[in-house]
Amino acid sequence: MNDDNLHWLVRPRTIRLLWLVFGIILALTVIAGPFVHQHEHFGIEASFGFYAWYGFITCVGMVVLAKLLGIFLKRPDDYYERPEDVDG
Repeated sequence: MNDDNLHWLVRPRTIRLLWLVFGIILALTVIAGPFVHQHEHFGIEASFGFYAWYGFITCVGMVVLAKLLGIFLKRPDDYYERPEDVDG
């Protein structure tokens, strides 16, 4: 299948371009941090790139929590297709 037939958001070239653009935007946001007055409530919020690394750590924590929840909440593949074990 030709790349021209794919939706523009699925094309590999577009995906690379979006990653590049979003990475540049994120980098510019972190670099602009010291030049913008932020109303910090805690001392750690004043550290360089706090919101970037805090967001990253929070995201990683949510993924780990979801994986742990998956261990306890998952069901077998044939959960809905198994015949009921009824006595009588």
